[in-house]
Amino acid sequence: MASIQQRPSGSWRARYEDADGHEHARHFPLKRDAQRWLDEVTAAVVTGQYADPRAGKVTWSVWVKSWMDRQTWVEGTRQAASTAFSSVPWGEKPIASVKASHVQAWVTGESKRGLAASTIKTRLNYVQMAFRAAAIDRVIPTSPVLSVKAPRTRKAEAAMKLLSAEQVRAALEGAGDFGAFIAVCAFAGLRLGEAAGLQLRDVNFLGRSIRVERQVQGSTIKASTLVPPKCGSERTVFVPDELTKILAAHVARHAVKAHDEMLFTTPLGQMWNRNSAAGEWRRIRAAAGVGDDVTIHTLRHTYASNLIASGCDVVTVQRALGHAQPSITLNVYAHLWPSAEDKTRAATAEFMSSVLTSTDSGRTQTTKAQVTGLS
Repeated sequence: MASIQQRPSGSWRARYEDADGHEHARHFPLKRDAQRWLDEVTAAVVTGQYADPRAGKVTWSVWVKSWMDRQTWVEGTRQAASTAFSSVPWGEKPIASVKASHVQAWVTGESKRGLAASTIKTRLNYVQMAFRAAAIDRVIPTSPVLSVKAPRTRKAEAAMKLLSAEQVRAALEGAGDFGAFIAVCAFAGLRLGEAAGLQLRDVNFLGRSIRVERQVQGSTIKASTLVPPKCGSERTVFVPDELTKILAAHVARHAVKAHDEMLFTTPLGQMWNRNSAAGEWRRIRAAAGVGDDVTIHTLRHTYASNLIASGCDVVTVQRALGHAQPSITLNVYAHLWPSAEDKTRAATAEFMSSVLTSTDSGRTQTTKAQVTGLS
């Protein structure tokens, strides 16, 4: 219901009721301005762009907190989102007042202060999710981040580090008791948290496989907890006999006996976490001389690259790595697969070789002469 009435003061009062029965009104000096406002409201309702003006007055921080409380996120995702949301400069402003220019200025500022492009992109993704949810709930008419651009990231082929066989060998030789941990990352492709979360029951020594059913989450001893792996990452990884022998020797050396006992622990008997494992890796990395930009995750990339080089298809690699979708695998590793040109050239070369090396020597000589233009 909507109406326009002239007030005793001469101004025009335009009013309407929303779907919840709440009345909204504004005063205008001219009737045509009042009518224009009502027309805009009507158009917003018809096109699905209407949002209660009062809803948009809630601050960004209050809206985000209530929205996060409704999400079924694991703790790691919740922490990453909290970091992203706390980094924006409009936290105490009404959510409806945030413009695309504000968000773009924040992205540019994060880039100027040296934050990695991939980190900024991740934070922007969380901000986009929150604004999109606010638009769906009609807290705001539309999301202001639709046109915001994240900084460009380096191409995977330029940014991804891979280790040679010699470098992996050097890392293993200098790892000491941490060597078995390094081995499951390099030869089973486990993430740091997945390797840290392994228990004795997860290793099938006779079947030569490792079951990934949990991961350690958290960067400190106090914050570290055992949680399920990333959604879709539960998997069985089939490993070479040499890796099971390394793990068997590790189990014997450290007297790991109970099925639910952690396979890898620090010298103090605690679970490895992101900080402690990374610190141990820095020691190994320095001793092996593999470069300061090489992380434990580089071992996983190296594992994937060897699967691809050996001719494994994308689905096989996806399952081994625990990616939820083949598209994720392709997004990260597409540059490692042979190109269409490489495959065409190799296939044609094989066929051509079979033609030119016929068992009939007479026909072979004739065919070669015709192909080379000597006849």
